[in-house]
Amino acid sequence: MLKHWTRREFLKTSAALAAGSAMGMTIGCGKSGKTGVSKPMTRTLGRTGFEVTSLGLGGQASLQWTPDDVTAENIIIKAVTQGITYLDTSNVYGPSQGYYGKAFRALDLVPGLPGYDEKKRRSLHLASKTFMRYAKGKNPDLLGWSDGGGDLTAVDDLKRSLSLMFGDGKGNYPKGAYIDIFQIHSLMTMADVDAAYEGLDNPDPKAERIGVLAALVDYRDGTNLTGLNPKEEKLIRRIGITGHQSSPVMMEFLQRDTKENIDTMLIAINANDRNYQNNQYNAIPVARAKNVGIIAMKVFADGAMYTKPPRWSQTPADVVRTVGSPELPSRPLVEYALSTPGIGTAIIGTGQIDDDPRNCQLMQNLSAAQIREGSLSQTDREEIEAMAAKVHEGKTNWFQEAKVPLGSPRDLAQTVENRDGKRVVRLTWQTAYATDNPIEYYEILHNDQSVGKVRHKPQTTKKPFEFESVVQESESMIYRVATVDSAGVRAVSDPAVEVPA
Repeated sequence: MLKHWTRREFLKTSAALAAGSAMGMTIGCGKSGKTGVSKPMTRTLGRTGFEVTSLGLGGQASLQWTPDDVTAENIIIKAVTQGITYLDTSNVYGPSQGYYGKAFRALDLVPGLPGYDEKKRRSLHLASKTFMRYAKGKNPDLLGWSDGGGDLTAVDDLKRSLSLMFGDGKGNYPKGAYIDIFQIHSLMTMADVDAAYEGLDNPDPKAERIGVLAALVDYRDGTNLTGLNPKEEKLIRRIGITGHQSSPVMMEFLQRDTKENIDTMLIAINANDRNYQNNQYNAIPVARAKNVGIIAMKVFADGAMYTKPPRWSQTPADVVRTVGSPELPSRPLVEYALSTPGIGTAIIGTGQIDDDPRNCQLMQNLSAAQIREGSLSQTDREEIEAMAAKVHEGKTNWFQEAKVPLGSPRDLAQTVENRDGKRVVRLTWQTAYATDNPIEYYEILHNDQSVGKVRHKPQTTKKPFEFESVVQESESMIYRVATVDSAGVRAVSDPAVEVPA
């Protein structure tokens, strides 16, 4: 096992990195595929039970915007050869799934072909995605597309993924082909959530529209409740969601999931996360409390921490081909993401593999990923945040919602009832959203006087927080509830609720 380098050790070696040092690593990145990481670290990916390597291979970078001098499938082959077990791609990543198809043939991972290595296939956890919100019908007001073109649905995307990676690329795929995790991609608005859930509780094959989730449940379970899986195929093992933009949207999706259909969440987390409406104190704790497997992405802000502008990548010129920079080594950024509580693996796109370990992004990132959850102290994390904030003045995460102040409790309401001869006021509210620090508790204010506290915990369903108080019949009261975070910052509900005499 490689030595874990602390943040302070990295500060001491950044100059050596700039000079081309291998940073003390004994790894190799040659064609032989040998490495000093004899067996990469694994973590359990939530309730999936999958043991995945702490570094996963992202499906973008050179797998999507391929430079002329890069043979993209070799990146995938290298990753699998080095023992990386989590592999990522999508129906909106251009040629990415096709490169997986080439690599899987070279690695004997295609069912039905001579030499198919079923044991190796079972050791890998392959994830793809659909941006489509519906499996039947559509809503023209909702964003969604597929690189397959035309009027495709989420089911079309699922079968397209299987065909590109295991079949003929023309819609056909072999018996025994499957995707481990199929994800509902890039959730951005509450309308996206509504659409995805449409028809789930009461699937009706005659319905004009059926949301993506109901159909994916059919293709996971081998059922045909939606009428969209007539062969009753089982093509996926697990269902996931992904989101770059809004932590509240991701929280809402998870809270509505009372049937535990969502097993994984792919979400942005990097050292500039707290400069925005952050994920580490909002959506990530909710997923962790539900035992949803959490996959980190945007560790380098889609390259904006280094050589590209803070915007979506568009061409091969945007692909980062270097390993870190003298000012900001890549290793502490990987460690920041993977030390965040709850993270199972981090997918990182690879622009460059190389025989020289100093220039091999894949191997440098694999080395950095040999770190356990919670290994960095809060001071270490803040030091890394300070370094990252110097790049583009900390404005690298254009894909996240802007930072907002600590939120007050949402949807505060009251009911009054007589119970055993007593007048009881019951207050309810939905979770507040955190900002710079995690929320610790809610303080109950009766006529501006503190009368109680309710400990905050990640809200995993839509069941509200609540507080009850016995009051006198003759009293007229005003109640407010204040959010209090770990630094003592408060946000008081406004408007208040009034209980008449």
